[in-house]
Amino acid sequence: MPSRRTVLAATAGVTAALAVGTDAQADSADSADSADSADDKRLRALVSRMTLEEKVGQLFVMRVYGHSATAPDQADIDANLQELGVRTAAELLAKYRVGGIIYFSWAHNTRDPHQIAALSNGIQRASLGLPRGLPVLISTDQEHGIVARVGKPATLLPGAMALGAGGSRTDAREAGRIGGAELRAIGVRQDYAPVADVNVNPANPVIGVRSFGADPKAVSGLVAAQVKGYQGAGVAATAKHFPGHGDTAVDSHYGFPVIEHTREQWTALDAPPFRAAIRAGIDSIMTAHIMVPALDPSGDPATLSRPILTGILRGELGYDGVVVTDSLGMQGVREKYGDDQVPVLALKAGVDQLLNPPSIDVAWHAVLAAVRAGELTEARLDESVLRILRLKAKLGLFERPYVSDAGVDRVVGIGRHLDAADRIAERTTTLLVNEGSLLPLSRRTHRNVLVVGADPASPSGTTGPPTAVLAAELASLGFTTTSLSTGTTPAQAVIDQAVAAARGKDAVVVATYNVTAAGTQRTLVSRLLATGVPVVAVAVRNPYDVAQLPDVKGYLASYSWTDVEVRAAARVLAGRVAPRGKLPVPVQRADDPARVLYPIGHGLRY
Repeated sequence: MPSRRTVLAATAGVTAALAVGTDAQADSADSADSADSADDKRLRALVSRMTLEEKVGQLFVMRVYGHSATAPDQADIDANLQELGVRTAAELLAKYRVGGIIYFSWAHNTRDPHQIAALSNGIQRASLGLPRGLPVLISTDQEHGIVARVGKPATLLPGAMALGAGGSRTDAREAGRIGGAELRAIGVRQDYAPVADVNVNPANPVIGVRSFGADPKAVSGLVAAQVKGYQGAGVAATAKHFPGHGDTAVDSHYGFPVIEHTREQWTALDAPPFRAAIRAGIDSIMTAHIMVPALDPSGDPATLSRPILTGILRGELGYDGVVVTDSLGMQGVREKYGDDQVPVLALKAGVDQLLNPPSIDVAWHAVLAAVRAGELTEARLDESVLRILRLKAKLGLFERPYVSDAGVDRVVGIGRHLDAADRIAERTTTLLVNEGSLLPLSRRTHRNVLVVGADPASPSGTTGPPTAVLAAELASLGFTTTSLSTGTTPAQAVIDQAVAAARGKDAVVVATYNVTAAGTQRTLVSRLLATGVPVVAVAVRNPYDVAQLPDVKGYLASYSWTDVEVRAAARVLAGRVAPRGKLPVPVQRADDPARVLYPIGHGLRY
């Protein structure tokens, strides 16, 4: 590993002192002072010494397969050759000089904290060992809740809507601080969180519980708190997805959503959390692959819209930090233009970081060709490269690019972080229905419990299944439990098996997952209710499930099926802790969606 002295020399003496102040974006005077500083002049000098190819590379944040920067498994080498044309992360850096790497669990980057730390160090070593080598900004999607790339033994915290139900900015900030500290310890310095979308559409297939809720004011406060938590821990937070992805019925991974909000609706509903993030000093903002005709009638996605990114985000909202695209492999941004045009149009719109294009070779050469042809100026690239280098400097990457095993052991998954996650989760669990005071379950009258229901794949790949987690936690609290996974679409034979298993039990707990009017989860619950055994349900994703199951006498919402939230729900079921959460979104009636069944703020107590 290069020494600190070597690293500093390789980067022309640029150190963490080059950092831009946390509140720079919110205060134009601070931004001007920073731009005129000697440190900023050194960064500008660094940009002036870069080749055009190096500048183009700095704009890209790219996936790469494997647990190691230089010696991945053969299957990952094969995947890299097929998709990227290189064998390893080190070869990717050498060929394209990319400024960022994004970690995914499916790319086998995140086996365990020590491995991740070693991968991060290998990436930094490979990049800094190149001529005029620069540190790499390593990122991931660690929203917590249902989107987490780093799993156990790292601390998994309640997700956004759960924090929305808790309503505590202190808890939101602490969750960000813990999550940020653990990411930094493994070498990840940019987290694509928090979600700043206001989820006003219950049918939203891509945001849902990833949002803090449906009230712009409440969402704004929690977004700002998480920004301060993450960035106070030394990790760049990323508010997403600008200009607001909360009212879509189409998943932009697979289609091209259109937001029909008027400009006035956007100002009142979608903009406030992004304004709050900017006031809190947000380091980066991610774009959305959505069309908002009221903001730009051209039909372009926001990611490629100069009126939205330069006119509104930079101009009206005064944001001068890093703008990163959502993944350029998503259908929403590929619907209208080819993969060679998209990165060029994004830069023209005002983007700085180009995230995960389908082909790095196509995208990289397209940007290079656009500059050589005069379609993009090199000065335009310099603006984005400077913003990226300012962020790297602020995060201390020029001075401290490496992490240590001792740091991992000192920070990741430690007892006080795990305890804090449990306490925060307990304050988020929401009691929606409790007819006849069925809950909490008594060990005297409801000792023998059957746990059934949906067992979706764990968000992190290392926890669950939720039925087993619920059963184990209830058992630890003195109940006799049996668990049976019935899935999200239980077949008739599985329903019959669950009904047979319920006979003779004192209570049944059902984990529900996005129940629909025509789905067989409704059939399962109906058949269980017909046995006469008391049935309690726990919505392990969207709280809207309760509207589809009006006959259930006890209903909780946990907002996620990760262990920390499911175990907290079990403790509430057992009366070990009292329910304290309140709905951060309204639940409409299933038979009349124009009417509200449970309003924002609904939450029962024991």
